[in-house]
Order: sequence, then C-alpha cells, then structure tokens
Amino acid sequence: MEPITKIAESLGLDPDHLIPYGRYKAKISLDALKDPADYRGKLVVVTGITPTPAGEGKTTTAIGLTQGMGRLGHKVSVNLREPTLGPIFGIKGGGTGGGMARVVPEDEINIHFTGDAHAVGSAHNLLAALVENAVFRGAVPGLDAGGLMWNRVTDASDRGLRQVVSGVGGSGYGPLREARFDIVSASEIMAILALADGPQDLRERLTRIVVGETSDGEPVTVAQLGFAGALMTLLHQTVMPNLVQTMEGQSSIIHAGPFGNIAHGCSSIIADKMALGYADYVITEAGFASDLGFEKFMHIKTRQSGLLPSAA
Repeated sequence: MEPITKIAESLGLDPDHLIPYGRYKAKISLDALKDPADYRGKLVVVTGITPTPAGEGKTTTAIGLTQGMGRLGHKVSVNLREPTLGPIFGIKGGGTGGGMARVVPEDEINIHFTGDAHAVGSAHNLLAALVENAVFRGAVPGLDAGGLMWNRVTDASDRGLRQVVSGVGGSGYGPLREARFDIVSASEIMAILALADGPQDLRERLTRIVVGETSDGEPVTVAQLGFAGALMTLLHQTVMPNLVQTMEGQSSIIHAGPFGNIAHGCSSIIADKMALGYADYVITEAGFASDLGFEKFMHIKTRQSGLLPSAA
C-alpha cells in the first residue's frame, strides 16, 4: 500500500485538505469540493442482474474496472458504500471486493473505518433518547409512547433486539413501549447522510425527520423538538468523505452506507461531487440489482444530485 498522502497527491488533492486517520486512510475536507463548472470527470455506474443471496459482484467489478482504467493511464476513482458489521459477520462477508480487485486496508475499512457508522448510530440513538425524554416530560402536547415511530439501531444482526419492550422498571424509567432495534445501515440518518450535499443541507434534512405523531395524527419532527444541533454535533466529521486506495494504487472514496432494500443503496452525493472534480472517470455502483438499486440511483440519487451517469 502507498501512504494515503501519495494517493491524494496522485488525485490532485491539496495536502491541506487531507485529514489523515493513520497512514493509509483519511477524510477529505469539504473545502476540496470544486464548483460543478470545473468538474472534469465522467460518472460510470456498475449495476447487475438480480443478485444471489451473497451478491453478484458489483463491488469487485467496479474495483477491477477502476484498476484496469488506471493501468491504461486514466486518472480514476472508485466510489463505494461503507461496509456494515451485520453482513461482515453474516453470510455475505466484507464489502471491499474480492480476489485481486479489492480496496485496502480492507480490515480497517470493514471494521470501524473512520467511525462514520458509529457516529450515525450514536446520533440515531441520541435522537431516540431525546424523543422518549420529551414524551416522559410531556414536552409535546398529544405525543405519547404509542405515537412514537423512532426506534434504536445497532451495528450487528442481533435477533434478540428485533422486538423489545423498553422503559420497564416503573414510572421513573418510562415511557413504557414496544420498540425494536434496526441495523445502522437502515437508519434514516444514514440515508440522509448519503443524500446531503453539505453540512447545512444535512442539518435541514435532519430537521424534517418525523419521529412520531400526536393523538390527533399530526406529525412531530426534529425541527419542532429543536434537536438538530445535538445531532450535528455528532455528525460534523461524518459529512466528510473517506479516501483509501485500490490494491493497485488508484484512489477510492468510500462514504455512507445505506441499504438498498429499505433506502436507496448508494454511496454519498458528496463523494461523487468530490471525485468528479479531480478524476477523469468516477466508477460507482448501485446496491442490489438493476431493478432495484439502479432504479433508485436514477430516481433518487441523480434527482437529488443533478449528476447523470455517462455510462452504466
């Protein structure tokens, strides 16, 4: 592996825009984003037919294509989603490719990485705690435990937490309610992170989260509760994309990891905009198959970003 400073240099990034996390991975400051008028790259999306339970190899194909184009002398970046611990410790395994087409350091990318998933999980669970406290204190007229829609998350497939009763122990521990834990990649905050184009947009999207409804059927949002600032405190580093490398030294920007079945299954808009300012070609993928992931890529991600792929 090359030092991450050398990978950044080969992409054309200013060293001052790099925030190293050790020797082989770094976050990229949003100050490095270029004006859309100065984008030099073409966006290429890898998709596939209906996948098997273990996947169809889109990540491996995207990385292999990136390495091949790199050998031809093109400046290229592969943009991928961040892996999650559920599939890693399940049947599917890691999310860094396979064989000789991998992004590295794969052990660090697959496990913890730069802490983005932990930050999303912390923000999600903080919101759950704040919302339940608001119910406990009667801060929102008409909102009780039965009207809450916001549950908690964990970054592992834990069957014992799929359906739980929380708030047991008496009146000082409430509110008592049936709840559940989802996986971090299924968090609405993870999907929001992937669609945001910067900190202000992220904050505005967070304010529109609906956490429950009153007894009159009126939605209750983060904006009404005033919790957006607390969430942004946990997410202010997470909004910056992560730079690593392929096995052959091409750049790879890995950022956000929403699932494709319950969200849109694509890496972040910020990552694509960052890469398009520096690379000749930006290779990315759409989670799941063309009848799900690629449709969501076109119907959701491109409509939000305004970035149309040149090839798929």
